Amino acid sequence: MSDFLLPTYNRQPVRFVRGEGPYLWDESGVQYLDAVSGIAVTGLGHAHPDIAEALCDQAKTLIHTSNLYGIPWQERLGERLAALSGMEKVFFGNSGSEANEAAIKLARLHGRRREIANPKIAVMEHSFHGRTLAALAATGNAAIQKGFEPLLDGFVRVPYGDIDALEQIAADPQIVAVLLEPVQGEGGVRPAPTGYLAAVRALCDRQDWLMMVDEVQTGIARTGRWFGFQHEAGVLPDVMSLAKGLGNGVPIGACLTAGRATDLFGPGSHGSTFGGNPLVCRAAATVLEVIERDGLVMRAEKLGQSIAGRIRDGLAGLDGFREVRGRGLMIGIELDRPAGELVGRALEQGLLINVTAGSVVRLLPPMILSESQADLIADRVIGVIRDWYAAN
Repeated sequence: MSDFLLPTYNRQPVRFVRGEGPYLWDESGVQYLDAVSGIAVTGLGHAHPDIAEALCDQAKTLIHTSNLYGIPWQERLGERLAALSGMEKVFFGNSGSEANEAAIKLARLHGRRREIANPKIAVMEHSFHGRTLAALAATGNAAIQKGFEPLLDGFVRVPYGDIDALEQIAADPQIVAVLLEPVQGEGGVRPAPTGYLAAVRALCDRQDWLMMVDEVQTGIARTGRWFGFQHEAGVLPDVMSLAKGLGNGVPIGACLTAGRATDLFGPGSHGSTFGGNPLVCRAAATVLEVIERDGLVMRAEKLGQSIAGRIRDGLAGLDGFREVRGRGLMIGIELDRPAGELVGRALEQGLLINVTAGSVVRLLPPMILSESQADLIADRVIGVIRDWYAAN
């Protein structure tokens, strides 16, 4: 690996030079089946022809003008996202962290409008919202916060999925918002308990809090719905953050608002030089078009159920196997011990996987998998885990 890059990643000993669909090839021509998708990014796989064509055409037409001027593709993308989500307004940035920073700023403005001098946001234990300073402070992971103290204050942490814990802190008059993930990804692929999002929505309405949903990993069909909050009927957040799968590899983030959050930002209150430029917005608009055209929302749900069920059956009876959980193509396999070694073992078998929360194998494969490719992912995961336990 390069001596000229800051050592911020523990990279695997492989360099990829080409991709197609769910496959990647390294410098030696070795093929790998990608069950990580760039960490929930390339939901349409690699080198998708529609995305490639849109990018090439737009690059030859107009890449960037800045937000000092109107951007037609940005307007079209914003309208489509609003229609799919039920949200009303969109701010475009470049990443999930940026989208969450915008959400945090909206919560602060909401608090100031209520004449609260030191507004606070309720956030969840084991959450992940990004590595910029405000998003890092909101994150529920002490290990990645270490060394960056003092962290930004104004966050009150509660257990994820525990509506009683949220109710208990409602007496604090400085709380103005709740920030949560419909499925905690970095926290171990933990879906919100049934009814939890609806209960949070009701509490936010009673308390005049903003309900802010981090859909950076769960959004854009990953969970078998366009957005993770849509697994519960009647729930619409005030603020929603997006990124990852929205651009299929092109850097784009979005912060969407509805209801009382729509008029908090005004000219000069937030901005982004590159956010929402013609290139990225055309790519994202094409992503949405392909997902809808090819029926990939329901396909993600079907494939996820198939992979999870096959793994559950294949690991049944294995001492150390705890459970398979998740939604759609966001799958976590909890084991009884630290499992980071499995990433390298899977790589040797031509499979890309990820381990999060120490002992949870995380699968985030693309939605364009065939049934046979989905079965192959499941079978390789089963084999790698069983062989590892047999050797230990």
